[in-house]
Amino acid sequence: MYKNVYKDDVTKREQHDAVRNSVGWYRYTHQLLEVTGEDATALLDKIFANPIANLENGRARYTTMLNEQGNILDDVVIFRLDENKYWVSTLYINKMISWFNTNKGESKVAYKDITGITEMYAVQGPKSKDLLNSILAEKIDDQKFFSIRDNKIDDIPVKISRAGFTGEKLGYEIYVAPENIKLVELKLSEQGKAFDAVQVTEFQVMVWTLPTERGFYLMCDLAGRNPFEVGLERGIGWDKDFIGKEALEKIKVNDHKNQMLGFTVDLDDIHIETRNLGSSGAPIVFEGEEVGRVSKLTYGYTINKNIGYAFVDCTKVKVGDKVDINGFEAILTDKVFC
Repeated sequence: MYKNVYKDDVTKREQHDAVRNSVGWYRYTHQLLEVTGEDATALLDKIFANPIANLENGRARYTTMLNEQGNILDDVVIFRLDENKYWVSTLYINKMISWFNTNKGESKVAYKDITGITEMYAVQGPKSKDLLNSILAEKIDDQKFFSIRDNKIDDIPVKISRAGFTGEKLGYEIYVAPENIKLVELKLSEQGKAFDAVQVTEFQVMVWTLPTERGFYLMCDLAGRNPFEVGLERGIGWDKDFIGKEALEKIKVNDHKNQMLGFTVDLDDIHIETRNLGSSGAPIVFEGEEVGRVSKLTYGYTINKNIGYAFVDCTKVKVGDKVDINGFEAILTDKVFC
């Protein structure tokens, strides 16, 4: 069940607004799998739907990992650090390692969990570049989106990725050894004062509100869906072989009536079950007929409304339709709210 308790929460709003208007930073380490070996590229191209072989050194790519039925098992970011060295960023590393074990065959490849030796700080917002330039040895003015570079804070080696899970045009990640996290936090705190930086500590803000406002997913939104159903078919490497390709090719030529859409509810205090919290999700009702289920619900501080995702039958409803969710009026929208 969900009840809106966020609208008047001063701390959450302050942290949200810092990311949108100045800069917010937080420690939130994804799990990292390091993949190496002469067959590393070939195995990753087999495991993941988007092409990996054409990824340049120092660049990153978002992609899905599918089962044989074409359904999403995980969504990840892959960094190519060198010709035969990659990092795969995930939240489900044990499941990923098991899937690698099942599918690696005779590939000459090694992979290991390096989460325990790598911490990550997200630095997000319009002033994030300015803040990082004030603490890094090398300026990042020309660093492109979805790229990763070696750098230093004082004499401490770090990797800087231009990316993030907030939807901000300017956002970065700092990868650093655990023994150096105090230095990083001190630098961000002290230097951040000049840029109105705020440390984001509210889980709901960093994981639910900020990403959802910009149409970003978690695996709880994607589990059991195929890329077409959730709008992630762009970039799939149709000219290569990958697990799930045969099933996905059949899905590709069929009508895709089931789709993920957004929705808003103007009323502040609402009670709606959501799939991402373990239930089947509240029914979406249109003209007396159930047409879908609620996947996610949170509060969007940018538009000052309850926002969420719903999985619906798009032969029966469309963006702009008013629907009933547990007795509350909602409007179906695009998945990007601001």
